[in-house]
Amino acid sequence: VLAVRGDESGYQKPLRDGKTANLYAADLVRQIADMNRGRYLAADLLDASPTAFSVGVGGYPEKHFEAPNLVTDVRRTKEKVDAGADSAITQYFFNADAYAHFVEEVQALGIAVPIVPGIMPIANFSKIARFSDACGTEIPRWMRRKFESFGDDSASVRAFGLDVVTELCARLLDRGAPGLHFYTLNQAGLTSTICQRLGL
Repeated sequence: VLAVRGDESGYQKPLRDGKTANLYAADLVRQIADMNRGRYLAADLLDASPTAFSVGVGGYPEKHFEAPNLVTDVRRTKEKVDAGADSAITQYFFNADAYAHFVEEVQALGIAVPIVPGIMPIANFSKIARFSDACGTEIPRWMRRKFESFGDDSASVRAFGLDVVTELCARLLDRGAPGLHFYTLNQAGLTSTICQRLGL
């Protein structure tokens, strides 16, 4: 289970017991951990094998856009792991150093779970730029200017995007990233090409 809070809707659905739905991902992770404990208890009573969920959570190398700062955001990651998460997948980013710094910060707090970098292939730069501006993902200035220089030349945008993202993935794997998580946005061909280039 990838346990994420999702976007704030301003609406809390009441639950049957009179409580409200989980406000934060850490609350959802605790709920899943309780369900896992219940499965093991039921398995003991039934003399059967338990079935438990593996729980992943989100991580934010450039901080969640609602967090006041990276220190607070790293502490939130620790809360989710302490609640029972056994891995994290990050928001996409284009700066390998931001990922490395984030991993160092969470490990300094004693977090030892895998932190899998989130990767966004680039097919349409204007869409990625809008999305990145909305969620707080930094597009390095040199990269933004290069993409903008292509104008409506979609073939050049795609080719440069493949080069940039493939190089990012190679750097991450060379630095010891435990794997890669691709946000394909229904563009599996780009991900497939990147994996082929990486020899995966």
